[in-house]
Amino acid sequence: MKNKPILIVTGEPKSVFFEIFFKSLKSVKYKSPLILICNLHNFKQEIKKFNLKKKYKVLSTSNLKKNEIDNKQLNLIDIAPIKSSKGNFNTKSSKKYISDSFKVAFKLIKDGFTCKLLNGPINKIKFLDNKHLGVTEYIAEHFNEKKIGMLIYNKKLSVCPLTTHLPLKLVSKKITKKLILEKIRLIDSFYKKNFKFKPKIGVTGLNPHCESVLKFNEDKKIVLSAIKSLIIKNINVKGPFPADTLFLKKNRKNFDVILGMYHDQVLTPIKTLFEYNAINITMGLPFLRVSPDHGPNEKMIGKNKSTPVSLINALNFLDQK
Repeated sequence: MKNKPILIVTGEPKSVFFEIFFKSLKSVKYKSPLILICNLHNFKQEIKKFNLKKKYKVLSTSNLKKNEIDNKQLNLIDIAPIKSSKGNFNTKSSKKYISDSFKVAFKLIKDGFTCKLLNGPINKIKFLDNKHLGVTEYIAEHFNEKKIGMLIYNKKLSVCPLTTHLPLKLVSKKITKKLILEKIRLIDSFYKKNFKFKPKIGVTGLNPHCESVLKFNEDKKIVLSAIKSLIIKNINVKGPFPADTLFLKKNRKNFDVILGMYHDQVLTPIKTLFEYNAINITMGLPFLRVSPDHGPNEKMIGKNKSTPVSLINALNFLDQK
């Protein structure tokens, strides 16, 4: 099959995913077959609610053949949910449902069925139960991958946090030369492999203005030392730069990717610049995994006002691979 299927774990039972997914189907036609991993009953309710005129086929994972799947209709793998006594999903049943969905996707990937995975919005606090920093780390653990990175990708400018969903008071303790080298090499390799060019990488400092009133300055001792080591290896990287000015127009135009020391240091400006026009890509996996760059947004359920831009971009990225 020329265009490998895209596996779609729909995520939280209560989210805006189906709304934005159906909107994306009306906006773009995808070459790759789409396989939804979700509950059939919920899917039928959603497709009726949004009046989507689209044929679908329920697949059996016990005898799944690529030649039986095409992009002329939606393909669906039914995940039986465990519901609460009132018939609705509670936290426990939602966790089990999402976990079962991922298990099916992981098995298909490990079996070589496809190399494309997209997951819908997931409530990290409820689903991960403080056992993983994020969904990125949850997926990586199932494939025994330790050198991974979160890339919030936009064609004009992307960002990568050195540390992800970590409390601020712990960030400085996790910043090491080894980790910086690992993340920048990962970015450089990912761009050359998937986008066919050598990226220009900028790096922020940890401290305001890259200065510190303490004797030990992480920006000079750790960040700058790592950057110098990488420049010798012919990696196009510069820094550290003060984070408060690096995202100014005249500065950010010099880079394809900016590596920041912690999550909000780079995600706040990228979302201010592009809002939902970015996608979350996990670097370092033996397959391509993306997700829309937003959460379940339960407050918007039923209002039909959610934008599908990030999901469309995520699907387009996988569809072109």
